[in-house]
Amino acid sequence: MENNVVIKNGVGTMSAAELVSIKQQMNHKALVRRRTKMALRLAANVMVGAVILLPLLYAISIAFMPSNELYTLDMNLLPKKPTFQNFIDAFKNVPLLRFIGNSFLVASLITVGQIITCSLAAFAFSFLDFKGKGVLFMVVMATMMVPGEATIISNYLTMSQLKMLDTYQVLIIPYLTSATGIFLFRQFYMTFPISLYESAKLDGCTNLKFIVKILLPLTKSSIGAMAIYTFINAWNMYMWPLLVTGSSNMRTVQIGISMLDSIDSQSVTMMIAGVVMIIIPSISIFIIGQKQLIRGMFSGAVKG
Repeated sequence: MENNVVIKNGVGTMSAAELVSIKQQMNHKALVRRRTKMALRLAANVMVGAVILLPLLYAISIAFMPSNELYTLDMNLLPKKPTFQNFIDAFKNVPLLRFIGNSFLVASLITVGQIITCSLAAFAFSFLDFKGKGVLFMVVMATMMVPGEATIISNYLTMSQLKMLDTYQVLIIPYLTSATGIFLFRQFYMTFPISLYESAKLDGCTNLKFIVKILLPLTKSSIGAMAIYTFINAWNMYMWPLLVTGSSNMRTVQIGISMLDSIDSQSVTMMIAGVVMIIIPSISIFIIGQKQLIRGMFSGAVKG
């Protein structure tokens, strides 16, 4: 009788071993369904990823492809005789290392500058109480709706009067702060209770010390997201560097790479090789910091 279990509906009896067997079969079916769903999702992600990455992968393939393989009637997706000559020619025809160095310097300084200015402004809007704070914050946020093309001429005239054209200063100073960064930091700072700031003030902590010692260590995710977002945007700037720089020594990589097209219009493989080299830094930074970017973007979305 110990091995028999009476079913509650009174239809009959069933042994404990049979119940265990049925339960194992149900668990196995559920496991198979979960694994099947996971496999289908993985296959769908791989297919979508392959479609999205196809242009990039084909560009990398062209970069290693001799010109005579590209200009044929055959569809050559992969190079038959891979070569590094396209990369060598790109470095020979234009000062590509100089362009990359300029872009890296400009993007790095803009990133550091925005982190400093945006964190300071966000602190003022979050913890300090002064007259017109709400109106001033609305004005700052309103600048996000103004396209850069609407202010580019006035900025150019200002920099021209200051004798800063064709210098590093003209590439860096106009982008040392941003409304997006201020908003991002402010939203994260708003998750902290005001009592944290008041307690620090009672202990004799100055505002700058409170930012450096308390806020910044607690906002690493927002700083990482801001750094990645700002660096990629600064690296990809085109219109402003094209307008304010005139010499090869001050050209950024996005402007300098277009010079490959004017040197030899038939050498598409060489131009693609240059493009591949300049997108490697931005893609690498995005891949390395994508989790940090997503975490930072949503860190201040929920208060509490």
